[in-house]
Amino acid sequence: MRENHIKAMQENHVDLGRLRIRVQSQARPVENARIAISYTGDPESMVEQLTTDGSGRTEEVALAAPPLEYSMEPSAAQPYAEYTLQVTAEGYEPLTISGAEILPDATAIQEVRLNSLAGTGDFRNIVIPAHTLYGDYPPKIAEAEIKPVNQIGEIVLSRVVIPEFIVVHDGSPRDSTAEEYYVPYRDYIKNVASSEVYATWPRATITANVLAIMSFTLNRVYTEWYRNKGYDFTITSSTAFDHKWIYGRNIFESISEVVDDVFENYLSRPNVKQPILTQYCDGQRVQCDGWMTQWGSKYLGDQGYSAIEILRHFYGSSMYINTAEEIAGIPLSWPGYSLDIGSRGNKVEQIQDQLNAIAGDYPLLPKVAVDGIYGERTQNTVRIFQDVFGLPETGVVDYRTWYKIQEIYVAVTRIAELNP
Repeated sequence: MRENHIKAMQENHVDLGRLRIRVQSQARPVENARIAISYTGDPESMVEQLTTDGSGRTEEVALAAPPLEYSMEPSAAQPYAEYTLQVTAEGYEPLTISGAEILPDATAIQEVRLNSLAGTGDFRNIVIPAHTLYGDYPPKIAEAEIKPVNQIGEIVLSRVVIPEFIVVHDGSPRDSTAEEYYVPYRDYIKNVASSEVYATWPRATITANVLAIMSFTLNRVYTEWYRNKGYDFTITSSTAFDHKWIYGRNIFESISEVVDDVFENYLSRPNVKQPILTQYCDGQRVQCDGWMTQWGSKYLGDQGYSAIEILRHFYGSSMYINTAEEIAGIPLSWPGYSLDIGSRGNKVEQIQDQLNAIAGDYPLLPKVAVDGIYGERTQNTVRIFQDVFGLPETGVVDYRTWYKIQEIYVAVTRIAELNP
């Protein structure tokens, strides 16, 4: 079926995107979940049927997408295809996700979180709205990029810390009916960036936009902007006030890689302690002097500009990249070097212990001796971990792998503590 589907798309000169799906429940993989994929505009036209493996993953599949050029210039044509995923698994409530976005020459990653069966048997629905560069959203209301911190009652953190979670108010600040979600910081940034730029754009452009999103977000965290106004959340999903965060949406691999590479960073100016509130607009439907424009950043990326050159082009030469002093929720920080065959010591022992804890929920991972010696068995387990979680399969604990191990370890141990 799959081969015929791909062949037909190729014969019709339709571009292809790729999709990977992971199904979990409370940070644990769901095996043998069934996913039926259809076109969102034609729910009867099933194009794929997939089943998850012991790590909750499906195979990567190719899906039809519009021509690449649609996402490279502003266009009235929608640059991505929309698919509906119907997910069922024994013992869990079924779930439908409508509007998953597939861009050409890009890999989409759809995380699915199932709830244990509650007895209703009804399908839950997640509807993903249009991408901000294609849909109609209110423009950002301008604010000062540096917040005053001497006002009476203003509470400001003493240092810049990467938070473990962002509390997202899914609406405008005064909408008391809006849902609120606790979202891991990196997941929040990946979601927003996937909602606000196209994954087909140059890497430097994606990096510049991710840095702007992170700096803006950390300004909200650092100044406790909404909490000082009497609210109990960190940030909203309203484009008029903050960024577009979309519950349940897919992210893109190229964006995820950038976030993993730079998530400790934010943007600064000399003699300003707080992260800069880096505002931006699309530069086509909305103009914004002194801010970065998304399409403008894309064109500069096409010309070979680096991420910092793109940022300084819009925000001025005094903008620079800084690093947070602390990452909350991480047991021990990155040692500053990769762990590989021959590495020894406490950091190796820590990774071995964490991999064994993760293996309790991900049985594909072989357990290793916790001896502080990075041998072939540790290398093999790291390689399998990288395969399971979509990282380059090097067998080396590099920066991205280190923090992915920390993320999964914290998730599985926290669940174990809640469910002894």
